[in-house]
Order: sequence, then C-alpha cells, then structure tokens
Amino acid sequence: MRTIVVGVGNPILQDDGVGLHVITALRRHHLDPDITLESAYTGGMNLLDIIRRYEKVILVDAMKQNGCKAGEVKRFFLPDATSLHSSNPHEISLAEALLLARSLGEDILPKEIIVIGIVVQDTFDFGEQLSKEVAAAVPIAVRMVLKELNST
Repeated sequence: MRTIVVGVGNPILQDDGVGLHVITALRRHHLDPDITLESAYTGGMNLLDIIRRYEKVILVDAMKQNGCKAGEVKRFFLPDATSLHSSNPHEISLAEALLLARSLGEDILPKEIIVIGIVVQDTFDFGEQLSKEVAAAVPIAVRMVLKELNST
C-alpha cells in the first residue's frame, strides 16, 4: 500500500508549524522505503495534488478545538471532520477539495486519510519555536504516526 505522511504548517507561525516538526522527528526513524514523508506549506487543492496517487495518507497538522488544551493530540478520519476548514480565507479546505475532485470524476484519490491533529491555542504568533505545550506533543504525535504505519 502506497503511504504518505504529510506534515502541514507554516514554519514561521510558531505552533502552526507543528506538523513540520513531526515530519522532522520522523525522518530520524528508519522507515520502510515505500513510505513517503512530506512537508507541506499549503492546504486545499495544493495539498490534494501532493496526496494524489497514494492509497493511505496520514496528515499531521495543528488544530483548534473548543474544550481542549494546547498539546492534546487527536486522531480521526478526514471524512469524520466535516468542520475542517482552511485557515486561508482564499482557499478551500482539503475536505472540500476531495469532494470537488470526486464529483469531477477523479479516480486516483486516497482510500484512507487519517488526521493526527495537535491542539494549539494560537496559530498567528510569529516565531520558529513551538510553545512548550505543543513541543511536548511532538513525540506523542510521532508515536501515533508510527503506530499507524505499523498497522499498514
């Protein structure tokens, strides 16, 4: 099964870049050569282009969720996250991009998209370092990704 792990984020918006930090940490592991690790600084249609032709996708990204503390790590399937949206007001979300692609007859889309979301409080602070709470979540997210990869 062709698998890709994509860390999504902006490296200069502090906690928004947590997905990129997880990919950096995963690169230190000896993974199966058939597993692709990718950093993505975009979402929506551009992200769709990255994940096309893969059967399984694991997305790692910052997320906001009411009632959760910064640093909590959540796992869910993309279709179950109907409220996912792009933080860029000029772009559609990945869920919307997938829906559009399917309605246009695209047939090389992933069969399974798992999201590992790390809860953040603010994604608009400038900086390259993660907050203490979100940095502590990186090893947890790495373990969750490795568990997903071992179940493939």
